[in-house]
This record gives sequence, C-alpha cells and structure tokens, in this order.
Amino acid sequence: MNEEIRQELIKMSEPELAAFQGNLIPGAGNILGIRLPALRKYAKTLCKEYGEQALCGEDVYYEETMLRGFIIGYLKLPVQQRLELIRSFVPLIDNWAVCDSFCSTIKPKKDEQEEYFALARSYSSSEKEFEQRFSAVMLMKFIDDEHISETLTLLSQTDTTAYYSSMAVAWALAECCIKYPSESAGYFSEQYFDSITLRRAGQKLRDSRRSAEHKKKK
Repeated sequence: MNEEIRQELIKMSEPELAAFQGNLIPGAGNILGIRLPALRKYAKTLCKEYGEQALCGEDVYYEETMLRGFIIGYLKLPVQQRLELIRSFVPLIDNWAVCDSFCSTIKPKKDEQEEYFALARSYSSSEKEFEQRFSAVMLMKFIDDEHISETLTLLSQTDTTAYYSSMAVAWALAECCIKYPSESAGYFSEQYFDSITLRRAGQKLRDSRRSAEHKKKK
C-alpha cells in the first residue's frame, strides 16, 4: 500500500484491539488494530478514489493485506481480471482471518459461477495450508444442487494434515451435511476424511443444531 493509505490506517488503529487480535489470530504480524467494518468502509472509499491503483505497493501491516483483499473483492472488474488479482493475493494469506474475510468478500455473479468453482478446485490439491483453507472456504459457496457432489469429492481430496486446512474442511463438510444430508451421509466416514477432521465436523454440526434450537426458543 502507498504511504498515504498507510498513514490513514495508522490513524484508525486501536492499540487495545491490536493486542486482542494478536492473541486471536496466530500468524498475523504487525497488527494495528482496526475494526473490520471500518476497514471495509475504507476499502470501498479507496475503490472509488483510486480504483486498481489502490493495490500498488507492498504491505507492511496485517490490515494492509486485509484491505488489499477487500479492494479486490469490491472493485468493479471483468471476471478474468478479478480472478487474476485473486490468484496474486492467495500467496499473501498466512492466517485464518485474512483467508475467511477475503473469501466472504468475493461474491460470484450467477454467470461467473463456473469460473469461481474452477478457481476453488485449482487450490484443493495444493500442499500449502492456507491455499487448502482458501479452497475449502471458497467451496462453501458451491453447496448447491449443481455442485454438491463435486464439492464433497474435492473436500475429501484436500490434505487436512495442517490445523487450519482441517478446520476449514470440517466446517465445509458440516455445512454440506446441514444443507444436503442424504448426499453427504456417505462421506462422513474415515474412508474419505481423517478421524480428527470428522470429529471437528461433528462438533460443528452439534454447534449448528444448538444454535438453531436456541433461535427457535426465542
């Protein structure tokens, strides 16, 4: 990011929040402590003021990398141009918060679904932990009639040795089970997933059901 953007981020920083986030997000360094809604709002402002030029320069702070991801998601771009920027961003992901916030910002249009599904598929065979997580989190956008079978297959083929990839695959598997229980039932087995990931998926399912029951009681 350029120095003007960096100085604006420093003005927005909260030292106490930075200390809290440092404990919550292993792997994240140089945290300023900026609330996500404020960071998202600033990203939208930069998109209007600078366009793609806002992405110039290298990142020093955690929030700069987060901001870069938001800008990539918010810019009005042709699908291939955005996909190119996404591919350039994925190697910068080194913690769960950047990964998940970035993925949540990407909103494929109906006529772009297959391009984004191919993108998620391309990272499912990666040997890198956060590329594996990126793939699993992106695949949750494709728990639908057209993709459920291949989504489950890709999740089952993802290496879940590393903690953050296992957690993401467990999360995605639980979502598949909630939305497509009959299609997912056969995959909930050590034939497809390691026991640790299955246990984590089971916990996600239980948490989801408890949350649903709690909402019904209100």
